[in-house]
Amino acid sequence: MAFDFKKEYKEFYMPKSKPEMVTVPPANFVAVRGSGDPNDEGGAYKAAIAVVYAISYTIKMSKSGDHRMEGYFDYVVPPLEGFWWQDGIEGVDYLNKAEFHWIALIRLPDFVTKADFDWAVAEASKKKKLDCSRAEFLTVDEGLCVQCMHIGSFDDEPATVEIMNRYLMENGFENDFSPTRLHHEIYLSDARKAPKEKWKTVIRHPARKTSTR
Repeated sequence: MAFDFKKEYKEFYMPKSKPEMVTVPPANFVAVRGSGDPNDEGGAYKAAIAVVYAISYTIKMSKSGDHRMEGYFDYVVPPLEGFWWQDGIEGVDYLNKAEFHWIALIRLPDFVTKADFDWAVAEASKKKKLDCSRAEFLTVDEGLCVQCMHIGSFDDEPATVEIMNRYLMENGFENDFSPTRLHHEIYLSDARKAPKEKWKTVIRHPARKTSTR
């Protein structure tokens, strides 16, 4: 049975539809940074998604080739994730998508080293005829966060975010956004197949205890 991150780490991938606090340990990702409206056909975001998937599947399928990764185990490629921000705004403004900065990313199993990653970038570029040179091996240490399962369109996320903000305030916490602590989404539905009203997206925000003076 292939290792499935969503099933093994349900607390990080399958939260309830009401806010909860979680402490997220460090993890490694294949990531591509960019900016602009994610809905632009042929735009930078869709190109970034192609790259992170190409590298992720190259690593997964390395078992069938000559490159051997120490500690390799078969696994299900984890879901696509994204960090989002806009200059001068805490959180995100969903009505101004052209101003988005983003990091598209997919989690890597712990056995993947930087050397393995570099091999996968070169291999994916060659096999997929895709320029994967912008991809980076990114370690993220999120720490204390609030998260909630959002059901529905991405444009309806502000209602869920408001519930999260209220939960923080009522429980002695506050958002802790910074250049390294960002609005985080994990995409559990295939937007090409599922209707918008059934899309499942984990929304996660950095948090801290409310300071008292």
